Amino acid sequence: MRALSASSPLSALNRGPLAYVLLTAYLLLTSALLLTNTRTSLGTDILFILFLLGFLLIYRARVAGLYKLALGAIMLLAIVPYFGAQNAYYIELAIQAGIFVALALGLNVVVGFAGLLDLGYVAFFAVGAYLWGIFSTDQAAQFLPGFTPLAAESFYLFLALGLFIGAFFGALLGLPVLRLRGDYLAIVTLGLGEVIRVLAVNLDRPVNITNGSQGIKSIARPPLPDVMRTLLPGLSDPQLYQLLIYLMALLVVGLSVFVVYRLKNSRIGRAWEAIREDETAAIAMGVPLVRMKLLAFAVGASFAGAMGVLFAAKQQFINPPTFDLLRSIGILSMVILGGMGSIPGAILGGMLVTLLDLQILPRIATELGALKRQGVVIPDWFDPAQYQRALFGLLLIIMMIFRPEGILPDQRRSEEMHAGAPARPSGGPDQSN
Repeated sequence: MRALSASSPLSALNRGPLAYVLLTAYLLLTSALLLTNTRTSLGTDILFILFLLGFLLIYRARVAGLYKLALGAIMLLAIVPYFGAQNAYYIELAIQAGIFVALALGLNVVVGFAGLLDLGYVAFFAVGAYLWGIFSTDQAAQFLPGFTPLAAESFYLFLALGLFIGAFFGALLGLPVLRLRGDYLAIVTLGLGEVIRVLAVNLDRPVNITNGSQGIKSIARPPLPDVMRTLLPGLSDPQLYQLLIYLMALLVVGLSVFVVYRLKNSRIGRAWEAIREDETAAIAMGVPLVRMKLLAFAVGASFAGAMGVLFAAKQQFINPPTFDLLRSIGILSMVILGGMGSIPGAILGGMLVTLLDLQILPRIATELGALKRQGVVIPDWFDPAQYQRALFGLLLIIMMIFRPEGILPDQRRSEEMHAGAPARPSGGPDQSN
């Protein structure tokens, strides 16, 4: 998505007072239509996607940063929660998108900034989830005699603790791979990620720590603040819990964006970039390779650890298959689709893949089933939900052929990808004959 050139007739729509008017009108229209169509249907799905498209328009529009922030805050803190209170399906979709956006941002630090291909990233997600799952239930009493489950109020402490535990395991994983790069690094991280999953399966004997393949259930949820009951008396407890989880997911995503942005534009970010481009040259220029690699693994894993705690509290049940290799590959596809090294790209990739996985493909399958019941001839094998991985793979192939830098690429990476393209004079058409 390159910016519109100054000579384009459409460029006037993206700047000046007209940009404010058109952007505001679009958001008002989609928000009004969404709030008046709260039933779960194909039409509401389309409206919800058009509403989410507004975030991309806010990012691309040439309006004041404070105005963008105000519009985004209204959409995230007012419209989405209100609409979600009317239809729990869509607030659940927003929560899932928030969780995977944070995971994509964390993996983007490792893969996009530092150029370290990590295929075991979901292991840190699992560590955070099992951390809260074990100590908030009576599972801990299986290996700590006399232990009683922690109070639900401890969730907020464990949410912060998940950051540090995730960072610790990230650095721990980084230690064996400091001398590796490329395919060898990917293979070793894949193996270490599978080690965590296999441990979760087998650590039910001789001492039962993880409860094995049966997983952990009845995980405690965070307590509802009294202020939520006071401000929202018309909502039931399940609705309030969903809203609370949504707000906490939003908080972690916001913190992730802030930290990643600050790191990217710091000496640490420039050191990661140097390592990504050429490790040998980075060492020659005085970049502390070991320290920077470990820091990249630790920072990326910290977000996954925190989101693991939140995920366990939301689901109230976790088991090893949730944290398999396909989950890591799915998160990596979010980073690749959005644009490696790009913060907006990671956010867009996380939202896009989540919508495809949880909304678009299942809805297409549902509508095709309805048409089949009405007599339309549709082959039994034609079910988009069954070919989800194949569609993701096809999408990645198309992206690598036509837009290898991603949908919203990092500026430097985009310039590198198109370094061989013939330059055009700025502000006018190609003058070559």
